[in-house]
Amino acid sequence: MSNSPGGEPPELGFAHAFEPGTGPDTLLVLHATGGDEHQLMPLARRLAPHANLLAPRGKVMEGGTTRRFFARRSMLDLDIDDLMLAADELAAFVADAVSAYGLDPSRVMALGYSNGANAAVGMLFRHPGVLAGAALLRPVMPYEPGEIAPLPGTRVLIAAGTHDAYSSMSATERLGEVLEQASADVMISVVEAGHELVERDLLVTAEWLGRDAAA
Repeated sequence: MSNSPGGEPPELGFAHAFEPGTGPDTLLVLHATGGDEHQLMPLARRLAPHANLLAPRGKVMEGGTTRRFFARRSMLDLDIDDLMLAADELAAFVADAVSAYGLDPSRVMALGYSNGANAAVGMLFRHPGVLAGAALLRPVMPYEPGEIAPLPGTRVLIAAGTHDAYSSMSATERLGEVLEQASADVMISVVEAGHELVERDLLVTAEWLGRDAAA
């Protein structure tokens, strides 16, 4: 593992937290709107007890106080150009972090919630192969990507809520279809909930991640 003097994380383009694990897997932990690199770390450790945890901090400030990975024009109007830029920057961050921390590049999976899940979708669309998989908690279908590069062997969990104000079930199904058409191995879990996560989401995600860790 490589750290800069004083125990501070190395400069990799994003302020971030890194917590080593005892296994070979790494979770790229992507926070929701208003969070930071620490927001989901306890949850990530619960869901993946043995994984390395790598959590970048979003760079976009909404209203001067609310942190995100990419901008939006309104609650339901995403800035797709900025999403693509964020996806590119996160892909570069993962490559740099793999080198800096001595991680296995073939075993990096995303765990993203809300805005973080959408950032992970952008990475899947634009940078196939960077992520071995992604647990997408309450994502949206951000845009129609057209033809995307194949994603064979890439595992994707989409955890949707039936009453999610940000994403309809048809949009959730469409996201799954696009990823399946790219040959990803997609699982969709639907719970009776809104945009908030419930215990069933966590149980399903932990089981899904555990199957990968045992592979």
